Amino acid sequence: MTGPLFVHRRAAPVRLQDRFLLGGLVLVGVHAAGYFLFWWFSRDHVGQPILFALLSAALVYGIARLLVGWYNALGIEQPSHVEPEPGLRVAFFITATPGEPPAMFDETLAGVARVRYPHTTYLLDDSLNLEIAEIAARHGAVRLELLNVPGAKAGKINAALALTDEEFIVVLDPDHVPFPEMLDRVLGHFRDPRVGFVQVSQAYVNAQASFVARAAAEQTYAFYGPTLQGMYGHGTSVVIGANGTFRRAALESIGGHGVGLAEDLITAIHLHGAGWRGVYVPEIVSRGLVPEELGSFVKQQLKWSRGVGEVLLVELSRAFRRLGWKQRLSYLMIGTYYFFGATTSLYNLIPLLYLAFGWLPARVDLTEWLQHAAPLGLAGVAVYIASQRFLCDPERERGLHLSGMLLKLGLFPVYLLGSVLALLRVDIPYIPTPKTAQTGRFLRLAWLPLVLLGLSILLSFRLVWYRLHAMPEAQLRLTTGVAWGMMGFAFVNTVHLGAVVVAAFAAARIPGARA
Repeated sequence: MTGPLFVHRRAAPVRLQDRFLLGGLVLVGVHAAGYFLFWWFSRDHVGQPILFALLSAALVYGIARLLVGWYNALGIEQPSHVEPEPGLRVAFFITATPGEPPAMFDETLAGVARVRYPHTTYLLDDSLNLEIAEIAARHGAVRLELLNVPGAKAGKINAALALTDEEFIVVLDPDHVPFPEMLDRVLGHFRDPRVGFVQVSQAYVNAQASFVARAAAEQTYAFYGPTLQGMYGHGTSVVIGANGTFRRAALESIGGHGVGLAEDLITAIHLHGAGWRGVYVPEIVSRGLVPEELGSFVKQQLKWSRGVGEVLLVELSRAFRRLGWKQRLSYLMIGTYYFFGATTSLYNLIPLLYLAFGWLPARVDLTEWLQHAAPLGLAGVAVYIASQRFLCDPERERGLHLSGMLLKLGLFPVYLLGSVLALLRVDIPYIPTPKTAQTGRFLRLAWLPLVLLGLSILLSFRLVWYRLHAMPEAQLRLTTGVAWGMMGFAFVNTVHLGAVVVAAFAAARIPGARA
């Protein structure tokens, strides 16, 4: 593939003035967080005690994640490029699963064949698709037929490790097309014998294909830019699914690739627990695909939220004593990321409870709330924008990423379900994210947002009617600020719920897609 998307890019270098700017903004943000929390936790603010406690826990969760994210930003570092040693023996592992489109493998395997550093390509195949087998042969890939191997993707990787002997293994998803210089930018970091894996950025060729594709891509930009660079600076780099390169000896030291719905994080935590270092290279050396419609994105996010919950509940506890404190903190933050499904559920429930029953978690005037919360919100936005200097492709990735935020908030039931399934240890199958558009049944994807939208609208009209026609004037004056605040709260929720409805409607109307 050619064109401006298929050009090697690296994040901008870290300058002294960048550190001063981020440090100053973080200092302001910490002050704003203290200002808000000191004001919030007042006995006079307690309304309905249980709701106040739940809302306070949700706010503390969000602020704690913000503070840890700022701490991470202060550690942003980038490794210097290191030329690889000649003559290393390198393998690409690419998995093939039933139902995946042959054309995708044609593009990816052609890209791998153009990678300049000598290597061997293995197709880990259980697709039983003769066309894919012919494509592999045409591009010089060795096809390993791995049927009925337990452990899904990770199981096939471990089976292939037993059948091969290369020193270094690149795990490449079949929708990611590598650039010719990919190995040249990665292998040199293995000159350090302590390095067990090297991860590079992920970027996407179809990020503007639809609202869902744009939102899905936007949710990754900061992570593959400043977040992972901060984690590298703190010694907590992780492997993320595709584009990870492993030292075989490192994998063998932990008994092979980790198996699970979040097999990448499981592998990373095992490697860290065994004393291996990870390196994050903030460079785009391949382009892949993000889901273009809601049904595929929901399946992907449910799998991830369930898998990441398992990392928190199972893997972190097992490896806890063998990890450094920064690694413990990092995996704790990763493992609790999808808890925002629970907190967003609460944020959607609170205005409905007020509109329906008059239950109020906090006795706070709207203007007073804005006075104390706005500085914290503005500080968060300022740090987010300032750290975008370290995006891997700022020309395409810079922005407020509102599409990503709306879809993330609107799909809170999916993330809540994933966390609950992890807590209850309920297994769900490992299903690769569909690589082609899938039609979705509108009501199956949108019924809950539609119900919540309907309730918000009906209850808001009911409250307005009651205030205009039945509420005593004295009570009317006393509750005006609260009522408008809660209706505004409900309106904000309808925006992200509406985004999911629009995405579901689009998924139901995809021409030529598979059901």
